[in-house]
Amino acid sequence: MTSGVGNLHAWAEVAARGLEFLGVGVMLLGLFAATVRMASRLKGGGLDAVYAEYRANLGRAILLGLELLVAADIISTVTSELTFESVGLLAAIVAIRTFLSFALETEIEGRWPWRRADRPG
Repeated sequence: MTSGVGNLHAWAEVAARGLEFLGVGVMLLGLFAATVRMASRLKGGGLDAVYAEYRANLGRAILLGLELLVAADIISTVTSELTFESVGLLAAIVAIRTFLSFALETEIEGRWPWRRADRPG
């Protein structure tokens, strides 16, 4: 029975590492894609609109990457030996990343998340 639990922990650790790499990869790919898109749009002018779109696209990539990193942290913590220190560390990491996600989403949308229904147009 312990070998089955050991295998589960090993697979969960591999999944967590995979999610971490995926999260970082999404952020890097988003940076590259947003930069290429911005460069192609700069030819048409309208620097303010291009800049706003670039920031929004970068923010979306970071948000998605952060979500994947939070998932990886949860998997890593749940499958490791639970101590007050490990759970406290997870809580701190999730709180910081949640705050970052909230702040980024608010910045991208230009309004509080609970005010989405007030979107003009």
